[in-house]
Amino acid sequence: MTERPWRPASVPPAAVDLLHVALWRSADLQPDDLLCALTLVPAAHAEVDQLEAGLLFTARAAGLTWAQMATAMGLRSPQACQQHHTRLAARQDRDT
Repeated sequence: MTERPWRPASVPPAAVDLLHVALWRSADLQPDDLLCALTLVPAAHAEVDQLEAGLLFTARAAGLTWAQMATAMGLRSPQACQQHHTRLAARQDRDT
């Protein structure tokens, strides 16, 4: 796997990265390999949730409005974006 400047060498690959590799090598995978890859899906969801929550937090800190973020994310309203952020934060609090 290629180097990731945001991740030190001692950190193992993210679940999302491992799923990308599994899809890339899908022609070579056995059924047990596919089952193992499927077990990574919940961890990949959690990683993406963390990234999304971090981006929303950073966007707010940079002065973007909920309306701007909602438009960028394809959400119907600023309130929908704010509620989405609240749900992400609650899920992270629950999982830690």
